[in-house]
Amino acid sequence: MSISPPLAFINLLADRNLNLAALTLHVGPGESDDLLALAGHQDFAAIAAFPCVVEADEASRLSPELLLSLQSAGCLLAAGEDIHRADTEVTPILPPTAKWLSGNWYLAPPLKPSGNQSVSRAMALKLMQLVSADADTREIEEIFRRDPALSYYLLRLVNSLSVGVGKRISSFAQAILILGRQRLRRWLNMLLFASRKDDPRSAMLLARAAVRARSIELLAKAVGLDKSGQEQAFMAGMFSLLGVLFGLSLDEVLKPLQISDVLMKAVLHREGEIGRLLQAAELAERGEAGELAGLLAGLPLSVAEFNRLTLEAHHWMLDVIRDNQGGDHVR
Repeated sequence: MSISPPLAFINLLADRNLNLAALTLHVGPGESDDLLALAGHQDFAAIAAFPCVVEADEASRLSPELLLSLQSAGCLLAAGEDIHRADTEVTPILPPTAKWLSGNWYLAPPLKPSGNQSVSRAMALKLMQLVSADADTREIEEIFRRDPALSYYLLRLVNSLSVGVGKRISSFAQAILILGRQRLRRWLNMLLFASRKDDPRSAMLLARAAVRARSIELLAKAVGLDKSGQEQAFMAGMFSLLGVLFGLSLDEVLKPLQISDVLMKAVLHREGEIGRLLQAAELAERGEAGELAGLLAGLPLSVAEFNRLTLEAHHWMLDVIRDNQGGDHVR
């Protein structure tokens, strides 16, 4: 059945260094002219400038008006040999003719982590456990004292202008108090996926996790969930990829975390309202237009709104990637 307007899907492309380098646009079945308004959206301008890539086969299916609009926004046309796909290679290598790397290679099991990488992520996970359990601030402080990298990033974060603090912060207790538990929890989620030199997947995995988490959060707001529901939706997006990050079963990773039954069922079994939103995000990642359209039909959400939220989530992800270069992103 034709979908009007069509669903718009955005996929991630890496460069030769396995860092996020571009986004590629794919349009589901339907009248492509219905996406003209989307191409003129302010969030799309940021994505097009990243850049956005339209593959030759995709370009041939679009209306001349939409293709011109995409190119005017800054999108690039790519030949077939410009993009190499890899799904199972842990450290794929682009052929000489290719400019970008697509596929799900970064979702493959990780290489054996180095001691420093393993300790750093273990510490971040331990912190997340304590914050989720609403542990005493002194317990949380103790973890920061054991990991110089974590403590550096924490103090850098709270001393940054983005936090809006009028004085310099020099103690962990002050930092934790100013951030608040919700913001600290969100930051720790991001930090888990942040770039690690010994893990070639980490840059792209962070991008995927950020898009998924923000997409579900935005969808939760759009369908009427309250602030708590929106925060749980964000956490569901992040938690759903922890098994990939650690190379363990998701159940095993989540078991030590004291999280709500609603969140646990959403992540492990795709149950409940948040579970359905997680399903929607995953279908979008795979470009499964028919199944996604059927799922959206059962939600108080139009295809046009879903497309707009997809743009917003990817724009937000690009900000995360830029800020992650300094190690201190938090929203």
